[in-house]
Amino acid sequence: MFLPSVNLWNLAFYALMVFMATLGLWDVFFGFEENKCSMSYMFEYPEYQKVELPKKMAKRYPAYELYLYGEGSYAEEHKMLPLTGIPVLFLPGNAGSYKQVRSLGSIALRKAEDIDFKYHFDFFTVNFNEELVALYGGSLQKQTKFVHECIKTILKLYKGHEFAPKSVAIIGHSMGGLVARALLTLKNFKQDLINLLITQATPHVAPVMPLDRFITDFYMTVNNYWILNARHINFTTLSVAGGFRDYQVRSGLTFLPKLSHHTSALSVVSSAVPKTWVSTDHLSIVWCKQLQLTTIRAFFDLIDADTKQITQNPKKKLSVLNHHFIRHPAKRFEENPAIISDLTGTSIWVPVKVSKWTHVAYNESDKTYFTFPLANHRKIYTHVYCQSTMLDTNSWIFGCINSTSTCRQGIDLSWKAELLPTIKSLTLRLQDYPSLSHLVVYVPSTYGSKFVVDCEFYKKETRSIQLPVTHLFSFGLSSRKVMLNTSGLFYNIELLNFGQIYQAFKINIVSKCSGVKEEITSIYKLHIPWSYEDSLTIAQLPSSTEISLKLHIARPENDSRVALLKMYTSSDCQYEVTIKTSFSQILGQVVRFHGGALPAYVISSILLAYGGQLYSLFSTGHCLEYATMLDKEAKPYKVDPFVLMIKFLLGYKWFKELWDLLLLPELDAIILTSQSMCFPLVSLILFLFGTCTAYWGGLLSSASVRLLSSLWLVLNSPPELPKDIKIISPDLLFLTIVLIVISWTTCGAFAILLTYLYYVFKTVQLQASLTAFKNSQTVNLKHSRRNERKSNHHKDSSVRYLHLSANDAEDSLRMHNTVINLLTWIVLLSMPSLIYWLKNLRYYFKLSPDPCKPLAFILIPTVAILGNTHTVSIKSSKLLKTTSQFPLPLAVGVIAFGSAHLYRVPCFVFISLLLHVLCNFM
Repeated sequence: MFLPSVNLWNLAFYALMVFMATLGLWDVFFGFEENKCSMSYMFEYPEYQKVELPKKMAKRYPAYELYLYGEGSYAEEHKMLPLTGIPVLFLPGNAGSYKQVRSLGSIALRKAEDIDFKYHFDFFTVNFNEELVALYGGSLQKQTKFVHECIKTILKLYKGHEFAPKSVAIIGHSMGGLVARALLTLKNFKQDLINLLITQATPHVAPVMPLDRFITDFYMTVNNYWILNARHINFTTLSVAGGFRDYQVRSGLTFLPKLSHHTSALSVVSSAVPKTWVSTDHLSIVWCKQLQLTTIRAFFDLIDADTKQITQNPKKKLSVLNHHFIRHPAKRFEENPAIISDLTGTSIWVPVKVSKWTHVAYNESDKTYFTFPLANHRKIYTHVYCQSTMLDTNSWIFGCINSTSTCRQGIDLSWKAELLPTIKSLTLRLQDYPSLSHLVVYVPSTYGSKFVVDCEFYKKETRSIQLPVTHLFSFGLSSRKVMLNTSGLFYNIELLNFGQIYQAFKINIVSKCSGVKEEITSIYKLHIPWSYEDSLTIAQLPSSTEISLKLHIARPENDSRVALLKMYTSSDCQYEVTIKTSFSQILGQVVRFHGGALPAYVISSILLAYGGQLYSLFSTGHCLEYATMLDKEAKPYKVDPFVLMIKFLLGYKWFKELWDLLLLPELDAIILTSQSMCFPLVSLILFLFGTCTAYWGGLLSSASVRLLSSLWLVLNSPPELPKDIKIISPDLLFLTIVLIVISWTTCGAFAILLTYLYYVFKTVQLQASLTAFKNSQTVNLKHSRRNERKSNHHKDSSVRYLHLSANDAEDSLRMHNTVINLLTWIVLLSMPSLIYWLKNLRYYFKLSPDPCKPLAFILIPTVAILGNTHTVSIKSSKLLKTTSQFPLPLAVGVIAFGSAHLYRVPCFVFISLLLHVLCNFM
């Protein structure tokens, strides 16, 4: 009843598209590991002490506040200022709460208690009123200025203290991290006020959804400053991403630009952080106990014993962050570690001459040094690998120079080891240490504890196995596998031809063990050498383990390194490794990296259908169904070739100069290429998804109009079809002026929404009139049969006139429904600023700056006139043919300039609607 007739083939095709899109969405929102983060708890009741701000500052920023976090006795003591600790400022992100500081603050407080408050941190937090700054960029500059004032206020709280700080450390979550980076762009900001910046799930590269120009301008300002002034940025920055669990901010956006001049910047995914090894979602990254413990350990290691503040030494800061966030050697951090260690004392020295050795230590009463002479092994083997299940922080492996069976001093090789969840391991290439005569493994005396130490010498080629990944279009129907039958402890599987973000695979590892009674654990580590996005999987053997293989960052063009599957195995087990393409995860990567551009492709498809309807009106005098025209006109070959052609021509200097001369913006496809985000056929996939969304959206829109018109007929008397069509009336002029005034005095998005509702109302009214007319026509036909002989001529002329009116009304409805589809997306794209305005209505009645105000001024009169426009009034227009041809280049423009800048899309829609309106007058 409420749905128009549909083509079954089209329905089947669009149902298939829905299925494919669902696969991609499922992979993004559900296709990841379970949340393995431990919850961080407060041991005492958390308190947030409001810090009094200067009156001018409080008046300038009425919605913002500054708090000091505390618990129990600490909170009571610090109600009386000044403070004596080390200041850390927490900045919440999009819609974030200032109370999210409690996990960091509580863990830091417990750590300070453990060392009797020799050092302690004071955690401050900013209340940004949970603003939606990821969707509305108008307040980002205001937040940045407020943070600057907060830093100056915080430092004043330490005046008179012997070790008063001169700078603060900043932890920024989500957009809070970007605000912290933006501090450097302020004219009167001094870099010395920041000594360390740690960002958590902050999209540094580009906004997640570029819904207004304020966001993109803010990003451009910040990133350009950091690129141009990289040599002069003197504080250390660490960016931590959440991994695949964070579907709000994909990890590729969190990686700071790799600048050759700015070496004090690190970017890492939480799954690669030692002692964390878990993926976090966008919110859990602020309370994940494993990650927050790592962060607080790093903070305490950053303290300078002389100043009792965070060190100003950039090398030490970078060393600490590398130690805790990149590669942990299973030892406590030391700024200048002792390379030479004494190997004296009452210990037993045991020579080991075999190439593979295992020692199980249990209730050992004596300290034992196991020595491995290297002279003979160098002739046969290239590497040595050792591992220990004792995860203490003491040195455990050394190298001796020119020694026989014992040595008094050894080179401490423990600093080159790597900590893993169940073992600490060390791999050495023998030719890198030509001066070493012996390798020494130290086993301490143990009481009641049991651990295992293994060592083996091997040739690299026996432990490095090449495994080419399957082709992208194999769709998981084919696979490749390798068997590990030897008794090694460690294998490197080189994943050849893998390095693009559109590639996605499933790796299945089947282990079979014989004669094993005790529980055995293996570790499988995906190592991506060009970015810190490693992930670990722990398997209890025997087992079948499935691992997802996909990237956050594509391999750079000039990088020849290969992704590795590092397998820490058991010598008692055999392993079969199988890899095959995962089609659902490929679709997931498309959604993950390009899902934000989908509205542009939806609107491009609707514009093509809109142009087709206008042309059918011009050529046949009738407007065809929206679904019919969508199927006929919305073809990717009408759009993509033009975009690719422009991209190709921009490679030529003369065309680029002409492009710049015309003041045209940069092509979005070039921006995506610079970010290594161009998939093969990605535009085709997005176009199909966009057309599918446009189709189902059209059905929903049409059904909604029919349903609302039925309700209208129930609640009101049946209206008549309009006979005297007036394009502009006094009522319309009054309404237009009122809506423009609303836009000027309140919020442009609010006025656009009201205009949209008016247009829907007019369409529903027309649908109700048509329905009422058809019902009355049916009744009139029954009566006319009785009097057919008496008034045959009169009946014929009456029916002809009414029939034509009905056809015009149906044509108009089809056109109006298409316009509603276009306006719906404009309203959706402007909705974030409306929500922001409503949320802050108690502080500001007028939204400033308002990204939608210019659009509202031109869209309101256009849509108001369009609401009174019928196809009968534009059929004879001289402009109709040109108007019907314009949506095609506009659809191309939407993809060329709007896929990475969504705020530009409504401008292209407005042009097509304006031409439609002008057809009434020309």
